[in-house]
Amino acid sequence: MKTVLGYRPKYGKDCFFADNATLIGDVIMGDNCSVWFQAVVRGDVHSIRMGNQVNIQDGAVIHATYKTSPTNIGNNVSVGHNAIVHGCTIHDNVLVGMGAIIMDDAVVESNSIIAAGAVVSKNTVVPAGSVFAGVPAKKIKETSPELVSGEIKRIAKNYSLYASWFQD
Repeated sequence: MKTVLGYRPKYGKDCFFADNATLIGDVIMGDNCSVWFQAVVRGDVHSIRMGNQVNIQDGAVIHATYKTSPTNIGNNVSVGHNAIVHGCTIHDNVLVGMGAIIMDDAVVESNSIIAAGAVVSKNTVVPAGSVFAGVPAKKIKETSPELVSGEIKRIAKNYSLYASWFQD
């Protein structure tokens, strides 16, 4: 945890931060969140807000754009290994796949999946219940109830379990 410009990260109950995770500045997150090994949550140039049960997996970067684009992440969101979430809004129940990139002012609506390696361009709106893949990312299908429960919610729940293994 590092203070910058008078802002220090704040977080709720039962959160886990890996020893080499970096949290800087104007970051506020809810309960049951986790920030994993070598992940960076950098609220130095604008605010970063996260709801409850958000996991930022190994090597992911959460950042914003100076004075113009904050980052807002809802509840029950998983940000996969080495993903980049930058100056955008992610609603509840979203899975951001490994290595995906979500750019400034994009909006990912609830119950959606951003596939591994996808690039969601600036200002893109991902409609609720969509799976987006590719470069640039495009809708490839709707999320089924099985995908929502079997992937999005399962992964978020699993990361809460994994974080409990690291409690002293």
